[in-house]
Amino acid sequence: MNNFALRNHGRRLLLILTALLILCAAASHASPIRTVTATITRITDGDTVQAVTPEGTKLKVRLYGIDAPETAKGKIPGEPFGNDARDYLASLLSQKSVRVEIRDIDRYRRMVAILWLGERNVNMEMISAGMAEAYGEYLKSPYRSPFLRAEQQAKAQGKGIWSQGSSYERPSQFRRRVGM
Repeated sequence: MNNFALRNHGRRLLLILTALLILCAAASHASPIRTVTATITRITDGDTVQAVTPEGTKLKVRLYGIDAPETAKGKIPGEPFGNDARDYLASLLSQKSVRVEIRDIDRYRRMVAILWLGERNVNMEMISAGMAEAYGEYLKSPYRSPFLRAEQQAKAQGKGIWSQGSSYERPSQFRRRVGM
């Protein structure tokens, strides 16, 4: 093989390896880090729960891809529907065994996860009920499209948080405004 053919072969190999790395990175977003079974022991708010595994490991879990209205914290008042979102999540999960599909670990060292109650995607149910918005800034495939569709349907039907119309304030905007 001459030098020209060798360089072209090397470039093709580099392109193939780069493509494989990109595919592997994309695939890592599609699959969970780990899946565990746990019993929900406490509902902190509409998008955060505490759970314990059968081995006794305590987990703090932030529901992936959703953002629920804030509940009151100390002197900071909660948002409209904050307590409703927490109570709705409690009605779905309190003391129940769930499958925790861990997608990430956040800056507060919480597991960021999809919670499955049998075949029911609890995160999706919170959005569909109008108890949380789809957190588009963090959503990735395969959940991005179905979560955004569920939000649009809940919004069109004026469910929960969407019944506020133009006075609705996103939880992320509320947190910035009140300094949370």
